[in-house]
Amino acid sequence: MQEIRCGKCNRLLAKGEALDLAIKCPRCGAINHVRDKIPDTEGQGASNKEAPHGRTQKAAPPSGGRTRS
Repeated sequence: MQEIRCGKCNRLLAKGEALDLAIKCPRCGAINHVRDKIPDTEGQGASNKEAPHGRTQKAAPPSGGRTRS
């Protein structure tokens, strides 16, 4: 079980698990936001930019450059 403490005065606000929670401290009045990290369900390859069927996307050509005539 995780302790949730005020970030300003360190008072114990709650014990437990939370995904997304906002608690106002009764001692100092600070609003404390608690957000738990959600595990990545797509695995390590989720950050790679891939087109459908496994083809990688090509970078867009630079814009604003002159073309030779």
